[in-house]
Amino acid sequence: MRVGPITRTDIVRYAGAGGDFNPVHHDDVYARSLGLPGVFAMGLLGAGYLSRVLAAEFGASTVERFTVRFRAQMWPGETLDLAVDDSVPTEQEGVRLVRLSASNESGDLKITAEALVRVTGPAARRTTEENS
Repeated sequence: MRVGPITRTDIVRYAGAGGDFNPVHHDDVYARSLGLPGVFAMGLLGAGYLSRVLAAEFGASTVERFTVRFRAQMWPGETLDLAVDDSVPTEQEGVRLVRLSASNESGDLKITAEALVRVTGPAARRTTEENS
């Protein structure tokens, strides 16, 4: 899945939804006073994009754990490619380890994530049937 380009409107809307009003995300003068080229998106905005892919692929009710690691700032104008790798073996029966990533159009890694999802049970079957 591809999202973007990220706009300042996306950033400000996420600030309102998430309550993150740090001026580094919406005030260019402030961001530049810190030595940055300008405002940048919240890491959790990118994590939200990855969680949307995860829920679309497996169903939100199957997610047992979701961990995120922020790798680099996301800048207005960047487009993100979101990748899912569910081929990671796990020793837990009925559970799949899923690795996700978000990279910009230059291939710079912005966010990585891992999730444990249930692949058995009623919720997993519904998701499988819905994706068919």
